Amino acid sequence: MSYAQRKEIGGNRTLAIIFVVVIQFALGYAIITGLAYNVIKKAASDLKTFNVEEPPPPPEPPPPPPKDMPKVPPPPMQPPPLVRVNTPPPPTIQTVTAPVIPPVAPPVYAPPAPPPPPAPRKVQSAQSAKGDLRTLFSADDYPAAAQAAGAEGTAQAEITIGTDGRVVGCNITRSSGNSALDQATCNIIRRRAKYVPAKDSNGNPTTDTLQTPPITWRLEG
Repeated sequence: MSYAQRKEIGGNRTLAIIFVVVIQFALGYAIITGLAYNVIKKAASDLKTFNVEEPPPPPEPPPPPPKDMPKVPPPPMQPPPLVRVNTPPPPTIQTVTAPVIPPVAPPVYAPPAPPPPPAPRKVQSAQSAKGDLRTLFSADDYPAAAQAAGAEGTAQAEITIGTDGRVVGCNITRSSGNSALDQATCNIIRRRAKYVPAKDSNGNPTTDTLQTPPITWRLEG
């Protein structure tokens, strides 16, 4: 290819490119212009088409009631009718009666018996003198003066017994009526009587005073 042909082809390509650019620019301008027109047209229509709401007219006053119409009382209110509902009877409750058990009294516990008191210390109580005077007197002891006078009687004496059991004192507390008989009574008791001596609470021998039994003097025959 010659240089003149290459130059011609290059010029045609440049013209084609310029033509394409001009067409694209024209299309873009047309698009932009059309959009702007539509926007302005829509805004104008919005400004021209709006509704103005007028306030409603005031309500008309009600017509006055006729003067000649009698006042009729309102009808009495009727209570709604009672609706009877069939209620089923309550279920039967079976009562079971248990036998009455008498209350059982709680057992009564007796308090324990107090312990017995300690045994007292064994203390020997006082013991009186012991003796027998029935065998001391005989018929031979009858005083001769009393026999001569025929005197008889019953004497009784209070005697004191020493720690050795011997009689250390004798006093006539009941006279026989004869001094010889009274004196013979005390003399025989002092000489012949022998007692078990009395003892105190500690068991030691001690003196004691006793009343003799009645001693009767009686003549035989």
